[in-house]
Amino acid sequence: MGITRTLVVLFVVLSAGCSKQLQLTKIDSSVQRPSNIAVYFTVDTADGDPVPGLTADKFRIYEDGSPVSVLESKQTILNPEVSATHYTLLLIDMSGSVSESDDVPVITQSASAFAARIEKFQKVAVYAFDGSPQIQPIAGFGSGTGGTSSGIARLSEYKGRDPSTNLNGAILEGLKVLKQQMRGSSTPLSFGTLVVFTDGTDRAARVPRDKLHDELDKREADIMVIGVGAEIDGGELRAIGRNGAIVSKDRAQISQSFDQMAARIEAMSKRYYLLGYCSPARAGTHVVRVETTVDGATGAVEHEFKADGFTPNCDPNRQPNFDIRRPKPPRNDS
Repeated sequence: MGITRTLVVLFVVLSAGCSKQLQLTKIDSSVQRPSNIAVYFTVDTADGDPVPGLTADKFRIYEDGSPVSVLESKQTILNPEVSATHYTLLLIDMSGSVSESDDVPVITQSASAFAARIEKFQKVAVYAFDGSPQIQPIAGFGSGTGGTSSGIARLSEYKGRDPSTNLNGAILEGLKVLKQQMRGSSTPLSFGTLVVFTDGTDRAARVPRDKLHDELDKREADIMVIGVGAEIDGGELRAIGRNGAIVSKDRAQISQSFDQMAARIEAMSKRYYLLGYCSPARAGTHVVRVETTVDGATGAVEHEFKADGFTPNCDPNRQPNFDIRRPKPPRNDS
């Protein structure tokens, strides 16, 4: 089984005279004979917005400060699914203020559209919560597109056990489910995102605010929040949504808010890049720098490697050999 990975921001390299910058975050790297180098990283703007959809020709490779020929290196973007699995758990508030409202059909439809969009890039599960201590599975990670949609459809018949809102406790329970799924991943790397939809604030008080935020500081997954309704506390929901929050007092914004969140997660899924190339080095220790420029903003990420015993006949499409035994680095939010 693989272990989870969190992201460590190394540094940003700027072109001379360039006032803009990109943030390239190294996740892992692989060095294999005959001369294979692979670097797995993300690309974001300086403001933390994902930069998706870059092709291999958008990256420049340097070794020890000198450019490596594209033809010589055969640089390519590998399919990251061979080394990493991404999970999203959608946690839906079904407390009395939701389940007894006229908004259930639009929530059901919006959640179904959300899952259908994200399942193209990640494994998706859906859980519901009310005032009870435990969250309730609606569709598991192995459900697939049809199973997830049919599971979400059952929200229209959801019968809550407690009309209160155990928001804080549900978030911690959702993180536990997500963590367990990530730890059981068959790929060397795994990543998780918890998306919470709520129309209010924590009323059950099963988990104090301080305990919630202490646990959020130690989490291994991204947390995003969709908050729509007159009773929401926008400041608190933004504090919980460490990686993004969409909040509105207008319940007519439910569908649009789900759409916006799905678009952000899709972009974040596409901000991961697994760049492989064949090194021209044949001995010694070297530093590879991968650099890119988008809309005038430049950034780079580096990795030191040993080329002792390197030989020709490298295939840049070879699956990376990530070290799953490496301890997780501390989380660093953008």
